[in-house]
Amino acid sequence: MKFEFHDTKLASLFGFTDDIKRNENNFSSNSGNIQVVWNRNEIPVLLCIDGLTITLLPNQLVTTTYLQHVSYTKTKAPLTAFLFNRAFYCINDHDSEVSCNGILFFGTQDLPIITIPKDQERKFNVLYEVFEDEFSTPDQIQGDMLQMLLKRLIIICTRLAKEQLIVKTLDNEQIDVVRKFNVLVDTHFKTKRKVSDYAELLFKSPKTLSNLFAIYNQKSPQQIILERLALEAKRLMSFTDKQNQEIAYELGFNDPAHFSRFFKKMTGHSPSKYRETLVL
Repeated sequence: MKFEFHDTKLASLFGFTDDIKRNENNFSSNSGNIQVVWNRNEIPVLLCIDGLTITLLPNQLVTTTYLQHVSYTKTKAPLTAFLFNRAFYCINDHDSEVSCNGILFFGTQDLPIITIPKDQERKFNVLYEVFEDEFSTPDQIQGDMLQMLLKRLIIICTRLAKEQLIVKTLDNEQIDVVRKFNVLVDTHFKTKRKVSDYAELLFKSPKTLSNLFAIYNQKSPQQIILERLALEAKRLMSFTDKQNQEIAYELGFNDPAHFSRFFKKMTGHSPSKYRETLVL
């Protein structure tokens, strides 16, 4: 099963499928999409994100963006997926409505895997059926209806993510700072390497950020910035033909030797050795 809403004038896309492995290349656009992938099977299912094998348990969801490289080569059972692009629903422009940026999408923390609680399974299944029903009744307001349903899905997932992935001691204002920091790092990591750069953008002191992340995550803000830089380096080595020197300059290093030292410190391997492990 595959459904698609595509407005050619706006270049907007919303897709819905019960088997993303089979249908991932059958949508009008395969670039610039954000995905919510849901394991509706009764068995665990594997998928690969940025080269790492992820196990999605029954009734778990994972969210990905166009910055990540997703592969279903190891996927042996059908996975349900909702996918959309910025023209259909911009999570940045609608952040005040759904508050998902930096938690579900464009975060620099661990991959957001959400478990649907038993008492909420019916809610998700009903929403799934409503999506199916909406695609069976196309009319002039179908895009608006699908956008409304997508927004509901994102809000429900964001609430679960806050409950399951964020420590309870943080209040809403502190969570917003964490979210905004995550998004800013994803946006500026190539040019801004200091915690003070982000503290200034958030109108906070570097010490405030450090204290906040000491509660939220064992990683310091500085470590998060550097790990995001290392992640991008690994993506470029794994999924492009760019040479180490090109990658160094693209990531803002003036000296390839400096980049090599940084990469070895962060990963334990030199860039050349890391490439050898990819071949193996």
